[in-house]
Amino acid sequence: MPSRFRGMPERMTHRQFHDAHGVEDWRALANGVCARFRTGSFAKGVELVDVIGELAEAANHHPDVDLRFSSVTVRMMTHDVDGLSERDVELARQISVAARALGAPADSATEQDV
Repeated sequence: MPSRFRGMPERMTHRQFHDAHGVEDWRALANGVCARFRTGSFAKGVELVDVIGELAEAANHHPDVDLRFSSVTVRMMTHDVDGLSERDVELARQISVAARALGAPADSATEQDV
């Protein structure tokens, strides 16, 4: 399925990202946005990563995903604009909905850049 975004996306500020509806699980950091989801088990983490992969392919927008024993951390940015765009908002929303459906709550208060 092709992405619904055509041409060069417009860059947005961190404030614009945080003001968007449905991205409460996500934190804007220096190099994009990030969310951590508590899966409670490796198997549930793999399940979430599989869903994220399907969503990313459908959107043609591919985040970095870090699978740990009891959590999955997702980081993304729009490389075309070297920052954030509506593409990040849309995929962040979809990932949050999928994580909730799998019973993997967000725990993004601990995310930071190093």
